[in-house]
Amino acid sequence: MAKEKILIIEDEEDIQELIRYNLRKEGYENLKVADSGELGLKIIPEFMPDIILLDLMLPGIDGLTVCRTLKSNPETEAIPIIMLTAKSEETDVIIGLEMGADDYITKPFSTKVLVARIKSVVRRSKYNVQEETPDILKRGNLLMNRGKREATLGDKPITLTFSEFEILYMLAKRPGWVFTRNQIVNEVKGNDYPVTERAVDVQIVGLRKKLGEMGNLIETVRGVGYRFNENT
Repeated sequence: MAKEKILIIEDEEDIQELIRYNLRKEGYENLKVADSGELGLKIIPEFMPDIILLDLMLPGIDGLTVCRTLKSNPETEAIPIIMLTAKSEETDVIIGLEMGADDYITKPFSTKVLVARIKSVVRRSKYNVQEETPDILKRGNLLMNRGKREATLGDKPITLTFSEFEILYMLAKRPGWVFTRNQIVNEVKGNDYPVTERAVDVQIVGLRKKLGEMGNLIETVRGVGYRFNENT
């Protein structure tokens, strides 16, 4: 049986039941459901979930406000959040990710995909507790030394500009984590290239070329941004 505690904040009863039924089939027994943002915020301090499934379109306090509230509180900011969204809510997805949400899934969704995302977020959360040394990062055949600003793929060095290195390091540090273009711009402050949201796309193209056959390590999340392939 999975030990993780999961809070489902969703106002539609049929979706609540669908999620709860399928999570229990996967061994998740410690579940709570809230049908509003207000109730969710009330439950969290007592339940302290390991992960939150958060619908963005909630009556009263909406999902983005719930996300903002949790991420601004030191006691709850580390709780992983997966947003449940409609396909038309692309702007809200970007805002939620920039607030600190970990992932999102659009409705209607496959329950298998939802369970996979939950397992992925839980795995990443546990991994991030055990941080690597600050300067050394290894992902499959990719090795990055931030102190020396060196990157190798297999035994071959990769020549990267300052901004390219920072973008790749940012993505690789959190495999599977979706970063918006704006988040990347805010993180990367290189003087080798004017970093704008449009320039991020150009630099991703350049990075993929330099990674060669491993260019698929960087995945495009349509309309949102980029993430590092976590299956490395």
